Amino acid sequence: MREEQELEQEYEYEYNSKGEIVYYAIRPNKTQIKKELAVLFALSEELSELSAAQVKYLELPDNIHKGVMEVSGMPHKGARKRLLKFITGQLNKIDIDPILEKLARMKNQSAHAVREHHIVERWRDRLIAGGNNALTEFLNEQPDADRQQLRQLLRNIQKETQAGTPPKSSRLLYRYLKDVFKIEGELEPEDYAAFEESAEFEDHAGFEHDIEFDDEAGFEDEDDLEHG
Repeated sequence: MREEQELEQEYEYEYNSKGEIVYYAIRPNKTQIKKELAVLFALSEELSELSAAQVKYLELPDNIHKGVMEVSGMPHKGARKRLLKFITGQLNKIDIDPILEKLARMKNQSAHAVREHHIVERWRDRLIAGGNNALTEFLNEQPDADRQQLRQLLRNIQKETQAGTPPKSSRLLYRYLKDVFKIEGELEPEDYAAFEESAEFEDHAGFEHDIEFDDEAGFEDEDDLEHG
């Protein structure tokens, strides 16, 4: 009985004229196999673009993990394609659903992180260019923020901009705003590439770039800001 069940899983069968079961091998659907392998190859390529921390999070089998880490640093040549095919073959031997679930969860988390950092970047730029009005608006929205620290950072940014010195205070402002919004960690460059939301979106090193400063905004006087 057990042998018949195993045969039914691997073979098609029909009854002959005598009422006996006749088994015959199932022909593999080559087109379907190619499609499935193409999906797995695309997954292999996606895995090769992840950071080491992201790959570790997926908890891949050792042989696949090793292959993914090796292929990630290889140039786009024949050797890389061969290794991707090897990874594809190994993926074809296992249940990939747990990997896909973790990958989807990781993407959702990364997209959320990008949106949070985007908020910080926009507020940083508004505070730099918007003067007292922007600061007052921010403090109304975030009443627990340190007015004195923000004021000092903005004055320092104005001085650095006018002197043409490196934007140290702009970076400090960015980090302070992250603390205000309770945003942890740094984003990987690939997170920005994968989840860029608009043409205006800056990369995570955006505060290294030149920012147009509104000289009319001004943060010269503490009283001006206190009563902004």
